[in-house]
Amino acid sequence: MNATRRQRFRYWFDNTMSKGTAGMVGWLATATFVIVVGFAVAIVLTRIAPADHGHRPDTLHELYQTLINVTGFYAYDTFGWWWAFVQFLIALGGLFIASTLIGIIVTGFNAKVEELRKGRSFVVESGHTLILGWSEAIYTIISELAISREREGDAAVVILADDDKVEMEERLASKLGKLGKLRIVCRSGSPSDLADLAIVNPDRAKSIIVLSGESENPDIKVIKSILALTHNPARLNDRFHIVAEIEETKNLAIAQIVGGDETTVIDKGKLISRLMVQASRQSGIAIAYTELFDFAGDEIYFRHDPALAGLTYGDALLAYENCSIIGIASGETTSINPPASTIIGADDSIIAVAEDDTVLDVATPFAGAIDESVISAEAIVPPSPTRMLVLGWNARAGIVLDELDDYAPPGSLLKVVAEDSSAGTTIHNNLSFTNLSVEFVEGDATDRDLLEALDVGNHDALLVLSESDARSAEDADARTLVTLLHLRDMANIAGKRVPIVSEMLDDRNRELAQ
Repeated sequence: MNATRRQRFRYWFDNTMSKGTAGMVGWLATATFVIVVGFAVAIVLTRIAPADHGHRPDTLHELYQTLINVTGFYAYDTFGWWWAFVQFLIALGGLFIASTLIGIIVTGFNAKVEELRKGRSFVVESGHTLILGWSEAIYTIISELAISREREGDAAVVILADDDKVEMEERLASKLGKLGKLRIVCRSGSPSDLADLAIVNPDRAKSIIVLSGESENPDIKVIKSILALTHNPARLNDRFHIVAEIEETKNLAIAQIVGGDETTVIDKGKLISRLMVQASRQSGIAIAYTELFDFAGDEIYFRHDPALAGLTYGDALLAYENCSIIGIASGETTSINPPASTIIGADDSIIAVAEDDTVLDVATPFAGAIDESVISAEAIVPPSPTRMLVLGWNARAGIVLDELDDYAPPGSLLKVVAEDSSAGTTIHNNLSFTNLSVEFVEGDATDRDLLEALDVGNHDALLVLSESDARSAEDADARTLVTLLHLRDMANIAGKRVPIVSEMLDDRNRELAQ
């Protein structure tokens, strides 16, 4: 295709501008020349200048007058042209000096703005929550922190991650909106670098959360961050309160060694896998978990009550009217639902479910009566074998299958559907099952024809795993949503209610799925 004149001119213009300062100065000079000559000629030809213009109506004087009007220079020409020329050069030099000064000031100002934009200034906060690293979980964490700090007045969350400071702030603002009294402070830097870590003032932090992130080998970065915190020779804090997440179980031991008793390490993969299996076995348990673990509604609290010292756990169960006791914390040991005969020590704390910590502080003793007649004494009927279906595959799938095997009645059937053929190899060669008979089907879990052939309505539980290993978080969630749409439509058509448990990476997609 032949280029038009306009395209050729645009191409030539772009090439001259791409030469940098020289090209821009050249075009500026050209524009000045066109303006000066054009207006000077127009004034002479039209004779629109007033009678007291002060200059002879010839082209040379109008060129000079227009030039000083355009550039801002002024030199008297009544003493001769040489004098005017010298004054013009002096004014030009003054303009150069002034422009240089302005350029230096603007450059310094821009450098300062860029420094602030990068987030390299020291954080003057105390009692803040420090988050090291960045992942999709950060939005849920900050939302929960905002709810938990509503009654604490001024509270701050400080984030240190490799991302750009402004980008982090924009993402948080777009997804979370207003957070009440909670302030968010972002800083750019490596969470495992001692110099960068010093910027966010970890010694004055109330608690520290280390996220595994979404980069390659995220566990290595988590371990390095814990190491930088706990073994920093310049640390001032006698004891940190650190919570860190680990993606792979094999890295759990080394993370615990590095963190010592200052760090609680969460095996993210195993925890999520166990929650999914529990949710697949008991319909509605996911709602109960959400109610217990978030800060909306009732929460779990630790409380030291001297009045319970020397009593048994069974006595503590009936100690409060509006709170439910679920365990005992003794030093570093936590016991959930211990034997009723367990003695509560003087330094022990009870673990309770309450609407609020203020409710627990003013808890009143139990005043009701126990009706033992409604307690059932029927024999427990052994569960019958079940049929389960797992759609999708990721690095946590092996843990999910192991958990399903532990809870499944003997003789149960499990069918796994995944696009990756290596999943079948892993199932048959690397995993062993006691109660399950496992079958692998290679296929796309978003294919409606394949789902129809699987007869999903005749299964007792359906688990949809996120294909996060081979796809981005958004793409993996999109495929999970498509699979859920097919499953629910098929269930509606068949008139059957089958428990479906799905895994979402982005919390917004979880809300969309619901």
